[in-house]
Amino acid sequence: MNGQRINLSITDGIARLVMAGAARRNAVDLQWCREFSEAAIACAADDSIKLVVISAEGDFFSVGGDIDNFIANRTHLRPHVLEMASLFHLGIMRLHQGPAPVISAVNGMAAGGGFSIAILADIVLAKRSARFVAAYTSSGLSPDGGLTYNLPRIVGARRAFELMALNPVLSADQALELGLVTRVFEDASFEANVETVVQQVAAMPAGALPALKKLMASSLDNTLQQQLDREAESVARLAASPATLDVLDAFLRRRNKR
Repeated sequence: MNGQRINLSITDGIARLVMAGAARRNAVDLQWCREFSEAAIACAADDSIKLVVISAEGDFFSVGGDIDNFIANRTHLRPHVLEMASLFHLGIMRLHQGPAPVISAVNGMAAGGGFSIAILADIVLAKRSARFVAAYTSSGLSPDGGLTYNLPRIVGARRAFELMALNPVLSADQALELGLVTRVFEDASFEANVETVVQQVAAMPAGALPALKKLMASSLDNTLQQQLDREAESVARLAASPATLDVLDAFLRRRNKR
């Protein structure tokens, strides 16, 4: 699926969702939101997908909302932005609820909606030169893209409020310290290192990472007892699955040869 703003390709169980508006710094407008939601729905509907990788062409991950587009639609801006946000959020929910883990590969500035997209992922990889900023309130806006949901759960409520209220620009290393980023790679080796991580994740035994993602999501709302019950059910189901039994049999064969 090749669009004006988003390209989606699926090969060997890996879905690659690429923001393709490099000339516009991958700014978010209505067309972007429409194509993002369509790509996310396509990923959620494809049972062959093991992993979704979100990346961007050019030197920017995404600068967030397209202010020029906002001004161009000023006579009907409220319904215009509501349509954008609704489509954007539809895509985010499909990626969040889908079984496939999500990796974001942040190659440059991630601001506003770009920041929201970056940290929605299960694994966030960043170039050393990448930068992160909430940016909404400095433009007179409130956050969207799940930022007020995800950010407090990563850094805590007070720190999240400060980051969204005062909009400090975070380096990749600062984002790593806060837990917003999981790994930082040097610019020159970024693409190669991202691909190494992608292949490691894709090579995991079938079912294990979708189960992990589901358990992590439920842990936010469950009591300890509820989560323990879910863990017990999940590990028992996976242990008896043909894919896991094949992995365990192979492990035993390797051990017995030593």
